[in-house]
Amino acid sequence: ESHGIGVGVTIDGCPPRLELSPEDVQKELDRRKPGQSKLTTPRKEDDMAEILSGVVNGKTIGTPIGILVRNKNQIGRDYDNIAVSYRPSHADATYDAKYGIRAVAGGGRSSARETIGRVAAGAVAKKLLKAYSGVDVVGYVQKVQDIAAINIDVDTVTLEDVESNI
Repeated sequence: ESHGIGVGVTIDGCPPRLELSPEDVQKELDRRKPGQSKLTTPRKEDDMAEILSGVVNGKTIGTPIGILVRNKNQIGRDYDNIAVSYRPSHADATYDAKYGIRAVAGGGRSSARETIGRVAAGAVAKKLLKAYSGVDVVGYVQKVQDIAAINIDVDTVTLEDVESNI
């Protein structure tokens, strides 16, 4: 939970002997870290990945991989003002309608911090795809309304190309 001890993920089905380190996961977590622009939440978290299980001496062992990111900057009173109303453009109302409970401090499942588990699992999947199939995963926004990226060769674009244009 975004306002509990931490946010994590359990990844099942990863084969043994894949080289995997906390740094592999950290690289992707750093890309999603909040507080990097005025468009994100001002809440600052270190988002440091801890691999709790499934990896020994830097290699997966074929058992489920447990990854945890501990919460450090959660302040429940930050949400006192929304305890009686829903936030505009947030999933508070739909969360309440679906689950029948308000998760005021952080938004529960609708918290952006919940993406940490998906990002961590994605980091493992990217590593696995590269190691077993030679596939590089690269994503970027090509167009927003009438503003479009130009001269993008989808066959040769690299993550470095994308990162250099942030």
